[in-house]
Amino acid sequence: MKVTVVGAGNVGATCANVLATREVANEVVLLDIKGGFAEGKALDIWETAPINLYDTRTVGCTNDYGRTAGSDVVVITSGLPRKPGMSRDDLIATNSGIVKSVTTQILEHSPEAIIIVVSNPLDVMTYCAYLAAGIDSKRVMGMAGILDTARYRAFLAEELDCSPKDIQAVLMGGHGDTMVPLPRYTTVGGIPVTELVEEGKLEAIVERTKKGGGEIVNLLGTSAWYAPGAAAAQMVEAIVRDQKRIFPACVWLTGEYGIENLYIGAPVKLGKNGIEEIIELDLNAEEKALLAESEKAVRSVAEVLDRMDD
Repeated sequence: MKVTVVGAGNVGATCANVLATREVANEVVLLDIKGGFAEGKALDIWETAPINLYDTRTVGCTNDYGRTAGSDVVVITSGLPRKPGMSRDDLIATNSGIVKSVTTQILEHSPEAIIIVVSNPLDVMTYCAYLAAGIDSKRVMGMAGILDTARYRAFLAEELDCSPKDIQAVLMGGHGDTMVPLPRYTTVGGIPVTELVEEGKLEAIVERTKKGGGEIVNLLGTSAWYAPGAAAAQMVEAIVRDQKRIFPACVWLTGEYGIENLYIGAPVKLGKNGIEEIIELDLNAEEKALLAESEKAVRSVAEVLDRMDD
């Protein structure tokens, strides 16, 4: 199996490192436009193999898409990172051009590849890749839900002073302030979280989750990378190993949840074919209203891309 990660920055390099140490693929290719950058990162990762005891080869290349040929899964992390005070919407003009170019070149050399988009603004960049790819939407998805639920679960683990391993959660909607965490579908060791955390504290955790990315941007002066990189790697692993795992992901909806033709977060089953199934939950009135607000926000950004393409 072969996996390519486009963009050797913090997120891409972290993703490649996790994929290598978990031995998800035989080979991980790291590609970047900056000369020597991907080669250096890949070499550094490879030199940890004797220490961490794994066999996956990591190789780097500078803008050589021929080196990515035959990739089973491709993770796109390329693009301008978000800076303090910059909204995800501000990134659309620059990053859409990058994502289109990357997607087209990847599919020239790996026409059967499954594509996972990490570039921001996430939902619209996934849509951008889908338009550029011209392939089945089940093979183009965005990484957001795993990251957002990881933050949600981490915050809950702090509040409950328990292992994050025991917390399961579902989250829907756009990647940003309008995301829709679903406490009703959140459990701790099988126990509904609503029985363990009082309503006020739970609402505060939900709000912190919605602003989780911005919290790190304000602290670091740039976007997060450890959790996003690991989240993307988890999606790759589910696909490569055909694990049929249930994750929230940014997917193309064609009527599910009453949403037509939009990339937005929803729970899915991930396997060797990419999106094996979109799972429709029985949302209550409040949850439907929150999802409708998120849909409105995501669609407004998608329409910006549509107007740019006209």
